[in-house]
Amino acid sequence: MLEPTSILIIYTGGTIGMIMHPDSKTLKPFNFDNIDKQIPELKRFHYQLDFHCFDPLMDSSNMNPEVWIQLVRIIKDNYENYDGFVVLHGSDTMAYTASALSFLLENLNKPVIFTGSQLPLGVLRTDGRENFITAIELAAAKEEETPLVPEVCIYFENQLMRANRTMKYNAANFNAFVSGNYPLLAEAGVYLKYNHEVIHKPNFKKLKIHTKMSDQVGILKLFPGINPHFVDAVLQTPKIRGIVMETFGAGNASTEAWFIKKLRKAIEKGIYIINVSQCLSGSVEHGKYETSLALEEIGVISGKDISTEAAITKLMYVLGQDYPNDLVDKLLRNSLRGEMTT
Repeated sequence: MLEPTSILIIYTGGTIGMIMHPDSKTLKPFNFDNIDKQIPELKRFHYQLDFHCFDPLMDSSNMNPEVWIQLVRIIKDNYENYDGFVVLHGSDTMAYTASALSFLLENLNKPVIFTGSQLPLGVLRTDGRENFITAIELAAAKEEETPLVPEVCIYFENQLMRANRTMKYNAANFNAFVSGNYPLLAEAGVYLKYNHEVIHKPNFKKLKIHTKMSDQVGILKLFPGINPHFVDAVLQTPKIRGIVMETFGAGNASTEAWFIKKLRKAIEKGIYIINVSQCLSGSVEHGKYETSLALEEIGVISGKDISTEAAITKLMYVLGQDYPNDLVDKLLRNSLRGEMTT
């Protein structure tokens, strides 16, 4: 007799795991021991569903690299015992956490599906029920005993997206996430429709985890009229090693002499600067316009079509490994987990 498909559900916190207290009408964390009462449909899967709940639970606004590494260790410790993993997480920083895990879990050959909700499970109109059920189905999906989606993903409102291609763009509607520069991995309608051509293929190598990340990074978002003192405050932050610079359109920035000089000086000091577009979709193209040509000449790294969330977590990951400078530069310019088109 075949063993049932087994899924480990990791609840970190967030809206999806909340229910309304009947007396006070306030939200309180849900006890997943009673999940069958809240979502009786789960019994029809005939899967082995186990739960690991953070204690205490975390609001996603408090997520940080230490928690990401904790998640990585949980997955590593349980990797051989489960067919897939579902991570329930607050939506606000889900794209950051999921992107980070895509870098920290090397040679991942099983699904790690992040999901959450805009309304709590205990609310009648919740989007959490469908997100939760479908995320489990996606984590369990196999073809000839091989997982269909062996990578870190985000599932939200009928759409499965590569985690490190995803950003939250809507705080009011159920379709909270967008993958502006990469096709959907799957869509959930009457049937689950997989886009097999764009999904990572398993390499069947042994899982390798990384447990070091650098916090010596920052984000510099450009805007018209940006103050030189503000730019200095970012670039001269003590011990800073990497900057994600959000530029205009296809990677354009001011050509003012003072601005280029400050960037050049920072790069000469050994700070890595990655150019990322502020647009939801599109790519940085150094040299397409004169306003980005100078950036290329002084050594700013083109992030191509990477998202800010993936760029900052990639910087944290790469700088945390104590690689030599030439290797750091090479890794930042190339795709490691499908996070950018090269």
